[in-house]
Amino acid sequence: MKKIPDKNGRFGIYGGKFAPETLMAPIEQLQNAYFTIGKSSEFKKELNYYLKFYAGRPTPLYFAKDFSQYIGCHVYLKREDLAFTGSHKINNTLGQVLLAKKMGKTRIIAEKGAGEHGVATAAAAALFKLECEIYMGEVDVQRQSLNVYRMKLLGAKVNCVKSGSKTLKDAINEALRDWISSFKTTHYVIGSVVGFHPFPVMVRDFQSVIGRETKKQILKAEKRLPDYLVACVGGGSNSLGLFHPFYNYKNVKFIGVEAAGKGLDTDYHSATLCKGSPGILHGSFSYILQDNDGQIHPTHSISAGLDYPGTGPEHSFYKDSGRAEYHAMTDQQVLNAFHLLSELEGIIPALESAHAVSYLIENKKRFNPDDIIVVCLSGRGDKDVGEVARIEGVSL
Repeated sequence: MKKIPDKNGRFGIYGGKFAPETLMAPIEQLQNAYFTIGKSSEFKKELNYYLKFYAGRPTPLYFAKDFSQYIGCHVYLKREDLAFTGSHKINNTLGQVLLAKKMGKTRIIAEKGAGEHGVATAAAAALFKLECEIYMGEVDVQRQSLNVYRMKLLGAKVNCVKSGSKTLKDAINEALRDWISSFKTTHYVIGSVVGFHPFPVMVRDFQSVIGRETKKQILKAEKRLPDYLVACVGGGSNSLGLFHPFYNYKNVKFIGVEAAGKGLDTDYHSATLCKGSPGILHGSFSYILQDNDGQIHPTHSISAGLDYPGTGPEHSFYKDSGRAEYHAMTDQQVLNAFHLLSELEGIIPALESAHAVSYLIENKKRFNPDDIIVVCLSGRGDKDVGEVARIEGVSL
């Protein structure tokens, strides 16, 4: 059987390193460091220490009793919202910033959409005493103002990107420009399973702690593996973190949920896997949203973290191979899920996570009473309360 990914970071036809010549040296340096330092028992031991005592792992696998009754089967929530800084993003940033420090880097840069990655990067940089600079689209600065302030509290400089669509895609563009000119001292902490090799593999590996914990927890709770794993997909790190440790268990079905925005029949969505086609974006060959000339389509989502016109190469491989299925939920469906989970379980989900929750609500007839479903609750909704209130016309 052909190894996936191969030594060049290819998931079948997807992945690779489509980078300018000026970035090949730092990319190769990072690849060598990750597959030596990052795979060493010493590094893993140190990272596990910080994951446990700093980030608060393991996160609980919570049986959502009332929500389960509503859906009609057994629904568990993997509570990444309870990890330090409020989402799964801390798993990856601790790993990358620790690796950067061991590589002798003194400065960290990152991009952000919803802001959770930016906050987690700023926290990890503060912990390991490295300079930190964050790039964020102007649209996302406005709708995620609380997270902007949190990053500044943690000592990071936040750069507002006013070019292009002023969202995550453009923040990544600016971060890449910075890295090209500063890589001798700087490490770029990519926040998802996108970009050129080794980022998709490295980020997935750091996030796979989610799935490893889930496997142990569900076997203890139910004495068997789940029937379904459900998670939102933008770039796709929380979903792959949950899915990957279950890859060889073919009876465990993977469901990824994208942002349908105002509808898949409109131009206002971010449903890359549902509506996109293979192409190159930010150094990797994967599904992207593009026109017939290969120009990137503008995107839309109520959730800043899913407002991106691409996805990870491993997700693209899962789609083509049939290992995972992908669906998309509209902004209104997501808002309904945001309210319903809050009311039934007393848990306010991030708007990103509410996409996964909304899929169960809209498709509950699909599931049997004995089915076990694990939903990755990738982040908490505190950051989104102000934006939801604004959308719904509620004065705070």
